[in-house]
Amino acid sequence: MRHFILLIASSALLAACSDPNEAAEDKLEKSAETSATVAGPVPAALGLSEAQLLDADLVAADGTDLGDVAKVLRGPGGKVDRLLVEIEGTNPDRYVHVPILGLKTRVQGGDTDLESTMTRAELAALPAVALPAP
Repeated sequence: MRHFILLIASSALLAACSDPNEAAEDKLEKSAETSATVAGPVPAALGLSEAQLLDADLVAADGTDLGDVAKVLRGPGGKVDRLLVEIEGTNPDRYVHVPILGLKTRVQGGDTDLESTMTRAELAALPAVALPAP
């Protein structure tokens, strides 16, 4: 039984490590978390810190979940100008840049999300962003 469990665990570990996209996503997540930690609690955009922006979902005006913020991106002057968003329900995962301009905060209960005027179709029509190799 013990050997069987070890075999299953090692197979799962190999499967997880064999997906280069998953490794790239892990690298992206670590990079985003490090950036948020370095930035600290100072508001980065829309009155939210980088960590709060990363925790927010991108939602449509009707509250429909459009995607998850994967990374906060800054322009040449250091000001947040766009977000890297993983579009909800895509397989394989698809990422796009969403301009910060036009977004607003939306508080529901204890959650703060980012509301966009874009529809799911408009978001899907944005150019895909390839994640850097791990």
